[in-house]
Amino acid sequence: MTDDAWFGVTPEPVADKIAQHLADGTPSEKAILIDAFAGAGGNTIAFAKSDRWKRVYAIEKDSQVLACAKHNAEVYGVQDRISWYEGDCFEIIKNDLAEMGEYAVVFASPPWGGPGYRTDTIFNLSSMQPYTLIDLLRPFQQLTTNIALYLPRTSDLRQVTKAHTGEGKLTVIHYCVEGASKV
Repeated sequence: MTDDAWFGVTPEPVADKIAQHLADGTPSEKAILIDAFAGAGGNTIAFAKSDRWKRVYAIEKDSQVLACAKHNAEVYGVQDRISWYEGDCFEIIKNDLAEMGEYAVVFASPPWGGPGYRTDTIFNLSSMQPYTLIDLLRPFQQLTTNIALYLPRTSDLRQVTKAHTGEGKLTVIHYCVEGASKV
């Protein structure tokens, strides 16, 4: 795996828990899961292992990281449950997956701009790089209102609630592994 892929992969216990929470908390008519930033496949594989989704669509712009993700899916025996796309997630969603919006949930674990987020008391989602919170949400909201984001544990939740355009409640889950905060 590449150095960036190692840094960015979601720990397996956290990915499995996220997959379980999405499977349990998503309306039954939502049968498609789109992983907008698949990376090395940690979350994508967990979604495929859950058997909840008719299909998992994984998007990754880095060809080397995508090759790692495909290999990892083979290791876990879920490669036949995943459709892979290489390129910009916003363009792929707009041009290739738009017709799935009615049945889709978008999951995004975007790049946060490197390890600097760890030192922030409150992480400003408006300065997240290369995409701000709004840069992420607006294109996804054109597809579906069912969006799950994996963000730094110190994210400013006021920004998340302000960006919420749908009706109903937002759910925020803080994941810990062996007593250590992961998100």
